[in-house]
Amino acid sequence: MTALRLGTRRSALATTQSGWVADRLRAAGHEVELVEITTEGDVSGELLTAIGGTGVFAAAIRRALLEGRIDVAVHSLKDLPTAPEPGLVVAAVPVREDSRDVLVARDGLTLGELPAGSVVGTGSPRRTAQLAALGLGVQVRPIRGNVDTRIGLVTSGAVDAVVLARAGLARLGRLHEATEVLDPIQVLPAPGQGALAVECRSDRHDVVSAVSVLDDPDTRACVVAERSLLAALEAGCTAPIGALAEVVEGEDGLELSLRGFVGSEDGTVELRRSLVGPYAEPESLGRRLAQTMLEDGAAGLDLNDHPTSGTEPAAVDPAPAPRQAPHQPEQVS
Repeated sequence: MTALRLGTRRSALATTQSGWVADRLRAAGHEVELVEITTEGDVSGELLTAIGGTGVFAAAIRRALLEGRIDVAVHSLKDLPTAPEPGLVVAAVPVREDSRDVLVARDGLTLGELPAGSVVGTGSPRRTAQLAALGLGVQVRPIRGNVDTRIGLVTSGAVDAVVLARAGLARLGRLHEATEVLDPIQVLPAPGQGALAVECRSDRHDVVSAVSVLDDPDTRACVVAERSLLAALEAGCTAPIGALAEVVEGEDGLELSLRGFVGSEDGTVELRRSLVGPYAEPESLGRRLAQTMLEDGAAGLDLNDHPTSGTEPAAVDPAPAPRQAPHQPEQVS
């Protein structure tokens, strides 16, 4: 048994996610104490694109890990920079929630039912670009805040709808408030969306061993492919890029299917490509799809917030354990 101090942001969603991990570690026989940490992203009222985007939620928690004030950290994987953090390791990527986006709209409307000129709120350039590319005539307004704040903009009439991650609503028990789950054909999720990263110091072998039992090989393979695409495009986590990898059954066994989106926020440029590759080579798959997208026009787009080096590996161990039988990723309804 290992006594673990688990660092988490203070938001309702962050503590719910961290509590979910803590419960599973306790079930494995460990003592777990939650330690709340305030991050730059929590105290700033500015849009994430204005304060740097990549890593604003992770930096303070990672600093606490490196300083030994906590033993384990739980992050939303989509918030982590793709470049590795020296001294730290993502010891587990637990089974993923449904990665899709959802719409929360007035009067129970779907995206296609919103009248032209309706105002849709989102703080994500990725969502903004894909909504604009659909050509529905809606106006996108930049917003930020927690789930309560964003949904409150709809109930107050400040906006007609907001777009959120389905995983967050599901974990908070508020999925019934969504009026539509958006098909990835319309809006691809962010790389790593719906997945958690359980991180610890690489020199704490006892903690790595305790946490690694939570790792889900299928989820890890998918998010490594998605984040490898993001890294190879030399883009930050708030860039207008979507990616979704799925485990599929090929002629010779399990494979990974990866779809990617790159676009401009005004919707005038929309580039979607897909590729299938070996299950055991997710990082290579992401790089190859990125190369295709760069050759087909992505190289001409400004994709950087805080740039990450395309030569850096994704900050999740890209070597999933081999599987022999087909597996469908868990869906939470």
